Amino acid sequence: MTIGLFGGSFDPIHHGHLIVAQAVADALGLDQVRFVPAREQPFKAGQHLAPPEVRARMVLLAIAGEPRFGLERAELDRPGPSYTVDTLRLLRRREPEQRFALLVGADAARDLPKWREAEALPELADLVVFARAGTAVPELPWPVRAVTVPGIEISATDIRGRVRQGRSIRYLVPDPVAEAIRTEGLYFTDA
Repeated sequence: MTIGLFGGSFDPIHHGHLIVAQAVADALGLDQVRFVPAREQPFKAGQHLAPPEVRARMVLLAIAGEPRFGLERAELDRPGPSYTVDTLRLLRRREPEQRFALLVGADAARDLPKWREAEALPELADLVVFARAGTAVPELPWPVRAVTVPGIEISATDIRGRVRQGRSIRYLVPDPVAEAIRTEGLYFTDA
């Protein structure tokens, strides 16, 4: 059994995240994909607009009804910053019989060698880099499995901008996530 770990800010989670997770799960035959919201991404320190627990709740709303998707709280339940190597070590201790695949987009993979203790990552999980067709997977000093995913042009930055401008985000995020954004009053200002 292999579990995919898909980390990110998810500020907010959107259909692009869900489509990519489904495509990678299908391509690799993953038994489960766990979404791993960062308490605080090191490269985005101080930039998260929604609190960690609200982002986690939006993930749960988005993945409801998909049995292969789950929420992993490892980074939420400890102080930030959220380092992937620490998360993988914790999961390996907690679930020593489990095989993990770290799912990383091609853009983020370019910075993978700069991640904390990056050289330890391949020992802790299989590295999977996903990219749209025609997008190059970066050269990395470790073996990776490349997976082609649909080209979905949805970004959390654009969604937050649309909310701030009073524009619709329907069809960009699952309806329960849009409702949570509205009821929580998220993204209506830059702060």
